[in-house]
Amino acid sequence: MDTLHSVTLAMGAAWASGINLYAAVFMLGYMGATGHIDLPPELQVLTDPLVLVAAGFMYCVEFFADKTPGLDTGWDAIHSFIRIPAGAALAAGAVADVGPAAEIAAVLIGAGLAASTHATKAGSRVLINTSPEPFTNWTASIAEDLTVIGGLWVALNYPWVFLAGLVVFILLVAWLLPKLWRGIKAVASRIARFFGGGKRAPPETPALEKRSVSREDEGSSSVPRDS
Repeated sequence: MDTLHSVTLAMGAAWASGINLYAAVFMLGYMGATGHIDLPPELQVLTDPLVLVAAGFMYCVEFFADKTPGLDTGWDAIHSFIRIPAGAALAAGAVADVGPAAEIAAVLIGAGLAASTHATKAGSRVLINTSPEPFTNWTASIAEDLTVIGGLWVALNYPWVFLAGLVVFILLVAWLLPKLWRGIKAVASRIARFFGGGKRAPPETPALEKRSVSREDEGSSSVPRDS
């Protein structure tokens, strides 16, 4: 595998890991085991049947968890600690034979790519979950799975096309993430108000008004009453 394909594989694996890690691992391992691609030595372990079974099983679990409103957000929260380091590890393994410097660079860039795709997915799911029907979750989840498979296929077969698309994706994420963050804060604010976090304390009477009222009371109490 030449340097261009190694770099493209590293970026593609990291990018896909942030969306669906198990689908990415299973696809790379299956294509390597069937001879459709030549994986670098550091990633040959993905072709091991044990790894394929584990990735396939976890993909089936995620397939259902990712399509359940509310559960998908919890699943994404847990996988914040899994997808990003796994994407960095896959990127490093893809360029390990290029050199130590390339491996370290791949870890840094791979972690950033995986974090970007993961944040985009998780943030969009929070907003999608504000819709009461489950069809948007199903549509988003299936679209994400197809995006992972199609994106990796393009990365392995048309590296320049994938790299160009990756640049467009990074620009899109830079534009989209602030909007997602504002939407998430708005959702959190509505939830806080719903559970009583937005209740306001009754306004206090200004000190000047309190003083004038107390003087009036004193004056009225000093007036003698007729017997």
